[in-house]
Amino acid sequence: MNETTILLVEDNAMDETLTLRALRKGNIRNEVAVVRDGAEALEYLFGRAPADGAYLKALPQLILLDLNLPKIDGLDVLKRIRADDRTRLLPVVILTSSVEEQDRMRGYLLGANSYVRKPVDFQQFAEAVQNLGLYWLVLNIPPPEPRGG
Repeated sequence: MNETTILLVEDNAMDETLTLRALRKGNIRNEVAVVRDGAEALEYLFGRAPADGAYLKALPQLILLDLNLPKIDGLDVLKRIRADDRTRLLPVVILTSSVEEQDRMRGYLLGANSYVRKPVDFQQFAEAVQNLGLYWLVLNIPPPEPRGG
């Protein structure tokens, strides 16, 4: 696992900017890879080099996942993440403006680690993102890497 990367899956440019700003404000200096739709997220996580079938990128330490995405929605991305042995245990935080109870329920049923509504107020949003970063990147102890064999 790449201990320095956060994968932000966000199609709204303003929300992307606010999230990146909030991370910087919270002194979270991890590299942030940004993808703008569900298909890009899956390619980032599961893309393989054509010649040898090796994965193109190391896994991120944390995924911040919006739900309302073009091409493939966030819940379908989450379903794929949890269905693959390589990504099954990655921390996935749904970061969305959806207030739909069914989205929240489905997110948890599909294996989201957390569900956070994007506050409209930047200060609240910045605090939420900083707290997410502190918890998932500093305090949380991830599961051990699977051993081969």
